[in-house]
Amino acid sequence: MSPAVSLTNSLLGFPDDARLLIINADDFGMCGAVNDGILDAFAAGVVTSTTLMVPWPGAAEAMRLLQEHPDLPFGVHLTAVCDMVDYRWGPLTPGDRVTSLIDETGHFHGLERLREFLPRLKLDELRVEFQAQIDAVLASGLQPTHLDWHCLHNGGRADILDMTLTLAREYCLALRVTDPPCVERLRRQGLPSNDHELLDSYTLDPAGKPARYVELLRELPPGLSEWAVHPGFGNPELRAIEPNSWRVRQTDHDFLVSSDAREIIREEGVLLLNYRPLQELWRAG
Repeated sequence: MSPAVSLTNSLLGFPDDARLLIINADDFGMCGAVNDGILDAFAAGVVTSTTLMVPWPGAAEAMRLLQEHPDLPFGVHLTAVCDMVDYRWGPLTPGDRVTSLIDETGHFHGLERLREFLPRLKLDELRVEFQAQIDAVLASGLQPTHLDWHCLHNGGRADILDMTLTLAREYCLALRVTDPPCVERLRRQGLPSNDHELLDSYTLDPAGKPARYVELLRELPPGLSEWAVHPGFGNPELRAIEPNSWRVRQTDHDFLVSSDAREIIREEGVLLLNYRPLQELWRAG
């Protein structure tokens, strides 16, 4: 998914050889340790955007923080999966209206059962829940920039991707898309999107992460890239929620606020963006 010439660069007014990067902090709203880590990685680091998970326990605090920090661009991290065993969440919509989305406890299905439940999710129920999550954000007076998904790569199914694309248009929001056929479809419509595969920081080894991030910055290709990072503070709260993976969030935070990150971005001439300019083009399109 690496075009010879980036349509996104052209649409945004950058030269073909410009290396553009969105550093988006996923999972805003998870808990206090993650909310604080993301906010710090934006204020003191190189994070340029975040995405809010409305059904999560820390979402009310996250929305209050967004109201206090209107300079932090954010999207809605559309959620229909519960990926933690002892820290659960469910839909905003009453369970009897979205029965295909929930398990016997009333929470979203667990990530470990994704292959089992994903084919059975009813598209109309998922649309109702996704709309409820977007509407809850708008009702708070906040204005998101884009949509993406939690634990559903490109929506998980072609019809879910198409439905979310429709929602993005209806709400005048951009959409994070990395599925090559869909990216090509957007390009034909003159809409900007990522030019390269999304980097998920959970795929990186925490022990070697700083060196790997440096390598990735030095190798960043022309066009628009995006990193989905997960900064957080590895305090007792986070260690209790993620006993086996809290280091992913702490090591993300440590690099993102480091002087090395800023210096290498400057040396390499990487241009940091958020979704606001993309949203303007989606709105106009």
